[in-house]
Amino acid sequence: MVERTEYRIEGATGDWEVVMGLEVHAQVSTAAKLFSGAPTAFGADPNTNVSLVDAAMPGMLPVINRSCVEQAVKTGIGLNAEINLWSRFDRKNYFYPDLPQGYQISQYQFPVVGEGQISVEAEEGYTFVVGIERLHLEQDAGKSIHDLDPNATYVDLNRSGVALMEIVSRPDIRSPAEAAAYVKKLRSILIALGTCDGDMEKGNLRADVNVSVRRPGDELGTRCEIKNVNSFRFIQQAAEYEARRQIEILEGGGKIDQETRLFNATTGETRSMRSKEDAHDYRYFPDPDLLPLEIDAALIDRIRADMPELPDEKRQRFIDSYGLTPYDAGVLASDADKAAYFEAVAEGRDAKLAANWVTQELLGYLNKQDIALADSPISAERLGGLIALIADETISGKIAKQVFAKMIDSDDTAAQIVEREGLKQVTDTGAIAGIIDKVLAENPDQVAQVQAQRAEGHAKPKALGWFVGQIMRASGGKANPQAVNEILAEKLGL
Repeated sequence: MVERTEYRIEGATGDWEVVMGLEVHAQVSTAAKLFSGAPTAFGADPNTNVSLVDAAMPGMLPVINRSCVEQAVKTGIGLNAEINLWSRFDRKNYFYPDLPQGYQISQYQFPVVGEGQISVEAEEGYTFVVGIERLHLEQDAGKSIHDLDPNATYVDLNRSGVALMEIVSRPDIRSPAEAAAYVKKLRSILIALGTCDGDMEKGNLRADVNVSVRRPGDELGTRCEIKNVNSFRFIQQAAEYEARRQIEILEGGGKIDQETRLFNATTGETRSMRSKEDAHDYRYFPDPDLLPLEIDAALIDRIRADMPELPDEKRQRFIDSYGLTPYDAGVLASDADKAAYFEAVAEGRDAKLAANWVTQELLGYLNKQDIALADSPISAERLGGLIALIADETISGKIAKQVFAKMIDSDDTAAQIVEREGLKQVTDTGAIAGIIDKVLAENPDQVAQVQAQRAEGHAKPKALGWFVGQIMRASGGKANPQAVNEILAEKLGL
């Protein structure tokens, strides 16, 4: 087992430890908003997905969306968390220019989901556990638009009232890379559950990153919160910059002010937004328009019974059923689309070979070209056909890479390309022996070198590899490599 890496930042006066906790806002996958029937579809014209409730018209009362509650419960189960049968909505009083009520309906002391935990795999290979403090439901604010008029701010209320799950972690994260890994794992769970689509570009999943620093083993330092970070890379950059900023202040004799900050993706820096409020600053009180939320235990049982396969379960199944390495299984199980693509390729075929081609060749190409798997030029069916040709030795692995490159720019199957271009592997031992005889006859000095090395006691003379390369070149790369090695060794008396 790989030990957890101790991440330290070296300052002018010694090492510092980073302590982080995240508040992740995940938009609930529902057709309607949390307290109204207005739609939640992305991309609508400004202020078209707005009901009278969302616009806070006089006399309009909120009504809880049952589907949002069920999605929150489902998420809580997926986070191994306690589901509270009794919870309550409160008013969080704060000036939101794009939330017409002038307050946010949220949950404070009594959230729908209590404590839980998830296991996270770091890129370095170790696993760490992040505690979940709570998951509560709340309504999103609208959007203020400042760049349409130099003298005015426009407000779009389409997002106002959209249901959010705020998932609050314990301060169990110890490096910027761990923070990104945690959000990746959380995102994969939400997507597998179907409770949030995880689209960070649209703002459907975003993180408030709380960062503090301390000397290793000391008490927790003062934290600063970086608001609304919406990519894994930005989470790492923001946390790294903020930690170093705090260290520089502390080593200069200053103190850290608890505040909310914003991250500038262009400069890679954080800047102050406002002083950080504590809970009492929001003057929470029970929302008088909403009764407490009571959940029937039977509903929890029904949701639990219908739970889909989660990434950790899928990873273990890939190891047990397909014989994959823990690493390959983790890569494929971490993303629902990757997992589905792999299983389609592997169906009825060599699963380990399928995993290698999906993780290395296909995903390597897509990542290099910045192409999403959904837009892959090679379907799972076509890649499966290529793997079948490798497995039955119609083509070698080397030729398969040539065929793969041709498949990217063509709609042809691997079999059609191999047939058209005459790329079938030569397995006729007589034909291979003839090629070997010709190469040996043309290179007597190298034959003598092999014999000399053999006489010196070398079981596998170095010159042997040179011959294999020459023979494969002479066959146009189509000779069966295993047959080449066996026949060559026999002819050289090895």
